Amino acid sequence: MLKPTTRRDFLTQTGVSVAAANLALHLPSLGFAAPSAGRKQRLIFVFSPNGVIPKHFWPDQTGETFELKRILQPLAKFQDRMLTMHGVCNRIRGDGDGHMRGIGCLLTGIELFPGDIQGGSDTPAGWSKGISVDQFLKQKLQSDPATRTRFGSLEFGVMVPDRADTWTRMSYAGPNQPVAPIDNPYQMFNKLYGQTKNREMLASVLDGLGEDIRLLEKSSSVEDRRLLAAHLAMIRDVEKELQTELTQRAQQTDSTHAVPELPPNVADANDNMPQTTRMQIELLVNSLAADFTRIASLQITNSVGQPRMRWLDIDEGHHTLSHEPDSNEEAYEKLIKINTWYCEQVAHLAQRLAETPEPGGEGSLLDNTTIVWTNELGKGNSHTRDNIPFVLVGGGLNFKMGRALDFQRVPHNRLLMSFCEAMGHPVESFGNPQFCGAGALSGLS
Repeated sequence: MLKPTTRRDFLTQTGVSVAAANLALHLPSLGFAAPSAGRKQRLIFVFSPNGVIPKHFWPDQTGETFELKRILQPLAKFQDRMLTMHGVCNRIRGDGDGHMRGIGCLLTGIELFPGDIQGGSDTPAGWSKGISVDQFLKQKLQSDPATRTRFGSLEFGVMVPDRADTWTRMSYAGPNQPVAPIDNPYQMFNKLYGQTKNREMLASVLDGLGEDIRLLEKSSSVEDRRLLAAHLAMIRDVEKELQTELTQRAQQTDSTHAVPELPPNVADANDNMPQTTRMQIELLVNSLAADFTRIASLQITNSVGQPRMRWLDIDEGHHTLSHEPDSNEEAYEKLIKINTWYCEQVAHLAQRLAETPEPGGEGSLLDNTTIVWTNELGKGNSHTRDNIPFVLVGGGLNFKMGRALDFQRVPHNRLLMSFCEAMGHPVESFGNPQFCGAGALSGLS
């Protein structure tokens, strides 16, 4: 005689997997984030490697009247919604080569641990000593029910090597805790939408289970019929929860975003990099529209990234080209084309956000999202970490946009503090306190 004592016992004894049983019993924790009051602020960090060509990147003018150079031309449509931030410098020193400190300290603002990863002619190093600003903000937002989302943050990648080392990680959950980006769009899709498939499958299983119980009632004792009736009522409750969630999902799909359909069988290969990047951007935009997260990153390759951009008629690896002297006119021109291509990806992300309506509100996702495009170096062949590229697009931080700014060599820690302040979580310092004494940057709002 079937006498389970709990809903989970009942589901597993009737053939539903433990995972499915747990899913049925904890639907709210696996569902979509409840709508939160107030404006949703979002922040996306986009990384591209190996520095830029400053002469063709930074505007000559400052203020509201400035001309975009060649590399930034793809963002011309968004010039009134962007900030270029010259003069922001990564002052962090210590162990590790320039590329390692460039990416490992970029969002953490603190030194690397000593370690055994040898780079260039510098001392070996390990992981970063502190949390990165994206993960810090994730923790703050997740601690408040009004801003909590399903994932907290999402880390997208494009052609990030399988190896785990300091050159390949820019996000840190804490000291010595690198966060690996997901650079396979199909794996990211499964992370975002796999639970929905489980819910739909479970709804179907429960529907059939109800029919089985009704058949059992005909040949059961009075006591068993009472137990079966209680279990049938439980199934109806679970089905009702499922149907509510699936209906909400259908409404979301109709009104704000559709679950993206990825092209099949796109291999993670060099020549597929443009398509993979667009697939990841589509998933990123959809995850914001669904309010799966309000903090995200898109790491395109890695520090010392070496893609061969044959779709631009460039056969050499990016990192190799970045070491060529400026007098090598052919390499110089190729580097301009490479960085322009990266800018095109930022512009495409901005465009997709701009044309996606804000769910349940006015305007677009871009009105409430700021893209921060950055790099581990200011210039590749000098390995300088002065004038680190920081280009911001969108309205998520309430900064006064449409300007070219020059901060005259301020530590980038102060910009990290500004991100925290603008997201409603001001800090007295971020990363190494030695570079935070003057506080968050002024003149941004």
